[in-house]
Amino acid sequence: MSQDREPIRVALLGCGTVGTEVLRLLQDQPDEFAARTGAPMLVTGVAVRRPHKHPDVPQHLLTTDAHALVEGDVDVIVELIGGIEPARSLLLTALKSGKSVVTANKALLAEHGSELYAAADASGADIYFEAAVAGAIPLLRPLRESLAGDRINRVMGIVNGTTNYILSAMDSTGAGYSETLDEAGRLGYAEADPTADVDGFDAAAKAAILASLAFHTRVTASDVHREGISAVTPGDIAAARTLDRTVKLLAICERVVDENGAESVSARVHPAMIPRSHPLAGVGDAFNAVFVEAEAAGQLMFYGQGAGGAPTASAVLGDLVAVARNLVVAGRGPRESAHAQLPMRPMGKTPTRYHISLDVADKPGVLSQVAAMFNEHDVSISVVRQQGRGAEASLVVVTHTAPDAALRSTVDKIAQLPVVREVVSVMRVEGESS
Repeated sequence: MSQDREPIRVALLGCGTVGTEVLRLLQDQPDEFAARTGAPMLVTGVAVRRPHKHPDVPQHLLTTDAHALVEGDVDVIVELIGGIEPARSLLLTALKSGKSVVTANKALLAEHGSELYAAADASGADIYFEAAVAGAIPLLRPLRESLAGDRINRVMGIVNGTTNYILSAMDSTGAGYSETLDEAGRLGYAEADPTADVDGFDAAAKAAILASLAFHTRVTASDVHREGISAVTPGDIAAARTLDRTVKLLAICERVVDENGAESVSARVHPAMIPRSHPLAGVGDAFNAVFVEAEAAGQLMFYGQGAGGAPTASAVLGDLVAVARNLVVAGRGPRESAHAQLPMRPMGKTPTRYHISLDVADKPGVLSQVAAMFNEHDVSISVVRQQGRGAEASLVVVTHTAPDAALRSTVDKIAQLPVVREVVSVMRVEGESS
């Protein structure tokens, strides 16, 4: 049947590491994809900036005119160029003309997702984006479809391979941040400019997408509280180890219910200590994993390759097959679900826990003065440990859950105490009850 049907015409925007793999697999397995979709899939063009950089791509497919390719005789646009523009304009043009879209562009979805979804709804086109968050890991479709009948309360995960490699290496070797970042660059785990990864921008965009799907609420990257890993020290890693914890950069999206029963959404990205017994603690190197807590399904974990040419191409092709099947049967994929429209909860009002390490004077009354500050801000203490003497005297405090602003204010006031020489480190604690 598939060979008798008109082919699904596919245009690729971008042919880097991922695009090259997508094109190769489509060209190497045409019969397999035709059998899976019900129609042959034909790549009609590949838009790139520098055609001479792509000697392995058939020359008749290459073009530098992405707009002409999008406006031409094509059914599906696969966008792999990244960034906001020209990707936004190209995809809006495609969707408004009824052409379906497959994209891996997390930054675009996190900033302009609602605009793209509206264009898709108006024309009846599909927009799929499984590869935008966790590479090969089937994650967005389970949130979007498999768990559509459930109530998700929390999504917490490691969604950036570069930062996870760096923190895992710091934990295993005791090395500092800068030297580990340099090593990550030499091994190909970090970009020449790693800012988007190490400062949390990449993870924040992914958190916005996850929160939008999980809580049926439009969340943008600017709604996500963001902190990177550049301030994480070997001392932080060592402090976590003494408490049988490890440090991870986490994207945390949760449904928060206040004392009056009103719901809101908290979305944040920051380093945090988690127990080594937690499933996310064992996720090493550049792997990704996301832990989902739902009312009926319970706890679920999704784990695998979060980046790379072949793994990400797998997710792109999965979306492409889904779009092609919809075209064959004149169906439509899932639409945006933003009916809940829950308000965003500011970071200051989000309940968290702190691990605080203090360099203190070796004299009587230090602990009572520090404890008084916690009491003044209505923050209770879960664990306290005083160690060393003289110049080596230190105090470690782990709090119970409290609003983040109250915890931050407490730390600021403690820093002003005469008996406190330095606030050595402050890090949030996740993954265990308080």
